[in-house]
Amino acid sequence: MNQRSGNSGERNKNRDVVVTGVGFCLPGQTEPVFTADDMWAVISNGRSCLKRDEVYYGSVELTQEMFDERLPDVPPFFSRHYTSAHRFGLVSMAEATTDAGLTTYGGALSEAAILVGRGGVDANIESYLSVLSADPGKTSAPDAMELFVAAEQAVTPSDVALVQAALTQSNGPCYTVSCGCASSAVQVGNARRMIAQGEVEVAVVTGVDVFNVHLIQNIQRLLSGAQQTYDALRTTDMPELLPSFTSLMRPYDRRADCINHGEGAATVILESREHAARRGAHMYGQVLATAMTRDGLANPLASDETGAELVAAVRRCLGDRWRIDDVPYVHGGSDGNIVVTAFEAAAIRELYGPESDVLVTSQEGCFGHNGAPAGCLGVAMTLMMMERGQVCPTANCEQPADGLPFDPVPGVRPRPLDFDYALSFNYQVGGVKNAILLGSPEAV
Repeated sequence: MNQRSGNSGERNKNRDVVVTGVGFCLPGQTEPVFTADDMWAVISNGRSCLKRDEVYYGSVELTQEMFDERLPDVPPFFSRHYTSAHRFGLVSMAEATTDAGLTTYGGALSEAAILVGRGGVDANIESYLSVLSADPGKTSAPDAMELFVAAEQAVTPSDVALVQAALTQSNGPCYTVSCGCASSAVQVGNARRMIAQGEVEVAVVTGVDVFNVHLIQNIQRLLSGAQQTYDALRTTDMPELLPSFTSLMRPYDRRADCINHGEGAATVILESREHAARRGAHMYGQVLATAMTRDGLANPLASDETGAELVAAVRRCLGDRWRIDDVPYVHGGSDGNIVVTAFEAAAIRELYGPESDVLVTSQEGCFGHNGAPAGCLGVAMTLMMMERGQVCPTANCEQPADGLPFDPVPGVRPRPLDFDYALSFNYQVGGVKNAILLGSPEAV
């Protein structure tokens, strides 16, 4: 079923929605990326934080000391049962609230919406299996209680939202969206609507996922022996090659042939302009509009390479208020998959014409494709670029693919650009397309 959502008809009567804080818990070169400055040091130079151990992978390597430094008052009875997803999500939230000039404790977020995007289930498996395999007749009462607490916190995709809301003691809206790699992008749209329509003043949006590296390694071993069978069964709307994780991901590069995965979390704080102004908050920029579509294909794993529904999502964002010519930069969602590059290129060609000066870059090669955080990352990184007047290069892109209708900014240096509007794209396997229109703090 074709799914569409948008909000162009309500913009004139709704409140402005601004981003006032960003925080991360992502792979770094020597230690994790936590702050906006940490992030900029990586993305502005196109640095890759991926490491190879049979496969390329982005590992956060968060220590207990790092966690305790940022969240010293978490009750041990609960924290000892936290999965990596809990820890990554809580750390990124703590960093974002600090960046926004808010406090995690003390009631500052007591009425905030706590919204989380989750795509994978890897972090939940161990707790689930521990309870499933437990023998009630041989499990002591204290051990049974420990298993129960671990299970209640960790066996559902609502795991991170549950502990975030408890930590902030929020009584506002709290829920999780699972829409693959578009999950936190969808939650940014939900937060924008809540704030614009006056339901809440503040929303904390977190994207967090954990892709088990051992699972990816095993998938690679399985795929190595499956290519011949796959070729025999392949249909016309499936890619010619199965994915590989053994070489470096290179979005928009002519050598692109694989995706590398990673883990981690990203959080953005959204507020009404009035609320942010009252407390003198720094405003990174605005979330002006969002829209989501689906290709409508019967194959649950395929995408339409014409990019028609991505074009539709962009046009729903723009509505009759903005023009595509006002948008000189697009934060792309390319993860190194040539199918993604194909439909993005087709969409850009349809929107801007066969020859344009638009810049389209992707920083997925910095941290690996980490799933649900991608939406929050796109918003945060794009607004940081807008604020600094520089577009960061596409990480690991050195030889742009032939025929691209946009400039992917190859290399390791940012490109100067003074811009007030940008688009950010995110996708889910199965043809889901999500677009977010962003603006500078004073954009109208």
